[in-house]
Amino acid sequence: MDVSTFYALFSTTCFTLTGLWWNVVRARRDWTADPAMRRTIGGVYLSFLLPALMGLFAQVGGTENPLLWRMSFVVVAVVGGASMVRLVAQAGRDGTSAAIRWTQIGSVVVYAAIAVIGVAPQLVTPLGLTGIQVEALLLIALVALGHALVWRFLVSDEVPD
Repeated sequence: MDVSTFYALFSTTCFTLTGLWWNVVRARRDWTADPAMRRTIGGVYLSFLLPALMGLFAQVGGTENPLLWRMSFVVVAVVGGASMVRLVAQAGRDGTSAAIRWTQIGSVVVYAAIAVIGVAPQLVTPLGLTGIQVEALLLIALVALGHALVWRFLVSDEVPD
């Protein structure tokens, strides 16, 4: 698949997931009553929104203007990583479950990798891939972690009824 086509489909999918998550949260107003829950809900939201934005920047920059996608990925990854670090720090004090905290920590690691590859895409040359291809794989991992958080919401007894 062409990288540009991938990012077009990926962004659309992530924006759709963002909208679906809004509907879930809107249907569960009780979740927003608890500040710790609101923060976790926001983390899930970012797990879909930020990859969608990076996908859009990849489409605009693409291979013709790699500096555009690289810098946008770095900026968005720093925002996402800092947000997740803050969530993890607060989650420890809130008593958020270990499974959710570990998923959030995984997101921090992925955001860090996205930023590093954005700064130095030549690091992935030995893999036989381009920087923008490795970024695509990392974004897939980020969305998978977002799905893991959603799954915890759907099956956990720790989440308010």
